Amino acid sequence: MSILVIGGDRLGNILSLLEEVGFKKVHHVTGRKNSATAIKIPCDVKMILVLTDFVNHNLAKKIKSQAKDQQVPICFCKRSCSAVSQVLQSQEISA
Repeated sequence: MSILVIGGDRLGNILSLLEEVGFKKVHHVTGRKNSATAIKIPCDVKMILVLTDFVNHNLAKKIKSQAKDQQVPICFCKRSCSAVSQVLQSQEISA
């Protein structure tokens, strides 16, 4: 199972949390202007996680539209382990 994380320069402990929960592959895009223009959702992604304090509204809107078109669940949260954990629990994905 793989996940696409958008936002944040580094994932830190969030990466460990995602691996603990069962995501074998984590695709990460920082969301900065140079990487944000050409974001494409990889075909093996089962979920998208957007770290809201590190992306702008236009990028969030664009990725939300792509996720809807490809029927991939998308979640939005702040960049903290507790926020990510709460989102994963709400999606019934837990360690």
